[in-house]
Amino acid sequence: MSDELARIAAALERMSPSPEAAPDFDAADAFVWHVEPDRLVPVAKVSRVDLSLLIGVERSRNTLLVNTRQFAKGLPANNALLWGARGMGKSSLVKAIHAQILTEGLPLKIVELQREDLPSVTRLLGQLRNSEARFVLFCDDLSFSHDDEHYKSLKAVLDGGIEGRPENVIFYATSNRRHLMPRDMIENERSSAINPGEAVEEKVSLSDRFGLWLGFHPCTQDEYLAMIHGYCAHFGIAYDEAELRAEAIEWQATRGARSGRVAWQYVTDLAGRKGVALA
Repeated sequence: MSDELARIAAALERMSPSPEAAPDFDAADAFVWHVEPDRLVPVAKVSRVDLSLLIGVERSRNTLLVNTRQFAKGLPANNALLWGARGMGKSSLVKAIHAQILTEGLPLKIVELQREDLPSVTRLLGQLRNSEARFVLFCDDLSFSHDDEHYKSLKAVLDGGIEGRPENVIFYATSNRRHLMPRDMIENERSSAINPGEAVEEKVSLSDRFGLWLGFHPCTQDEYLAMIHGYCAHFGIAYDEAELRAEAIEWQATRGARSGRVAWQYVTDLAGRKGVALA
């Protein structure tokens, strides 16, 4: 009987997945968190734009840069929620500031966490906690629906419970919603009351736990054109001013929107027609 049990135990051991090796944080400055199995995948080249090309968000840029620099130096810093208009560079700003901090010679890692993987955040923090490195934990497009329970996992990052948030981790999130939830779940801000329901109140209070709220608003036409001029100068795209202005305005009119994203899409089209690589 003991031999049979030993064979069963050996078979089960062969079937079980081998434990993941400890992450090598020297492999890269950026990582993406995956689950099933849990692992941190290094990113060799981060998709981002230069900080100087982000126009119309100067106040948010300066505030977040100072906060991130403090954290990279081991000083106190706040978790940050970047909220507001779509396409105005919220996620681009986080990645650009990370690159800027690296150019200043300060060691800093960035880890991207998908919203769908929030329930695994406690396990992720366990891997980051014991490292000597400092991490910006970044979640893009964070929001919660009526029956979404993922917001409870976020508390582990913002508050950390008994153990507390690791001293070497800071959390940055972007969202189109200031309160991280549908507007129809919240009374008009002119009223001081919150719609009934403890779950609603808890979700609303979640955004209050971010030390920094950085708002992003739709850009003006002058800012939109300045973005395009900045991209053209950066990538060496030659253009006729009158022709570019007319095309750019027509482009945003057909899109029904004016933002940094729309400016980039126009520049991509222009560069393709001019035979200029965007690299």
